[in-house]
Amino acid sequence: MPIHLCRACGTSYDAPQTPEHCPICEDERQYVPRSGQAWTTPEALAAGHGNAWRQLEPGLFELHTRPDFAIGQRALLIRTPRGNILWDCLALLDAATETLLRALGGLTAIAISHPHYYTRMQDWARAFQVPVHLHAADRAWVMRPDASLRFWEGETLTLEEGVTLLRLGGHFAGGTVLHWREGADGRGALLSGDIVQVATDTRRVSFLWSYPNMMPLSARTVRRIADTLQPWRFERVYGAFPGREVTREGSAAVQQSAARYIELLAEEASP
Repeated sequence: MPIHLCRACGTSYDAPQTPEHCPICEDERQYVPRSGQAWTTPEALAAGHGNAWRQLEPGLFELHTRPDFAIGQRALLIRTPRGNILWDCLALLDAATETLLRALGGLTAIAISHPHYYTRMQDWARAFQVPVHLHAADRAWVMRPDASLRFWEGETLTLEEGVTLLRLGGHFAGGTVLHWREGADGRGALLSGDIVQVATDTRRVSFLWSYPNMMPLSARTVRRIADTLQPWRFERVYGAFPGREVTREGSAAVQQSAARYIELLAEEASP
C-alpha cells in the first residue's frame, strides 16, 4: 500500500490514492493551509531533504530534517548503557539516517510526546524492530495501526532505569514528556516536546491547547501540569524545536512560568 505524507503536519497514511483529508490538520490544534491540503511521498521527501545531526550534550543527539518539512520538529536520541531511545519522530527516514543510527547501536525503543509527531513512527519501528510507546488516551489519533505500537495507561511508564515517561495531558489528553535522570551531568533533563513548550526567551516555557491557533489551556490544567512535574528534578528542558532549550534551573523555570501563566489568566477573569 502506498504511503502518503501530509505536507502540513507530516502524518503518514496508507491509501491506494492520495487522501482527501488529514484529520490531524482538521483538528483545531493544527490547521489546513490556506492553499489546501497537500501531499508527498517518502521517496519524494528523501530526494530533496536530509536529516542533520547535532550533539546537544554527552549521550543526547538532535535529528532535524533540512530544509524544514511540515511542523519542523526535531527528534532526540538518548544513548544509555542499555540501548538508544528515540524521543519524538520525523517524517524522513532515509538511508543515511538508518546507517548512522545502526552505527550508534540502533534503537531499543521509540516514545512520542503527542500525535503531531507520530509522522512515520511505524516505519521507524519496523526498520529497527522496536516498540513505539504511546499513551492510550491518544489512540484515536493513530492513522496507521501497526503491531509495533504499545499503548500504555496511567501516569508514568519506566522505559528503563532513569528514563521515565510522564503523562501531563494539556495539549493532548495523552500528552507525554520524558524525564532523563542522567541528563545534564546527572542533574536531570526533561524532553518536553510541545507539552511544555520552551519559549523564544529560553528561560521560560509555556502551555497551549493549540499553538498555531494560539488557544490557551485552563489555569487548572496548567496547575496540574506544574504540580505533576514538581517532584521531578531537572536542570535542562529540551523542547520540540532546534535551539529551544532551557539550559539551567529547568525545574524552576517550569514552576515560575506556570505561576505567571495562571496569574495572567486570573487577571483576565477578575472584574
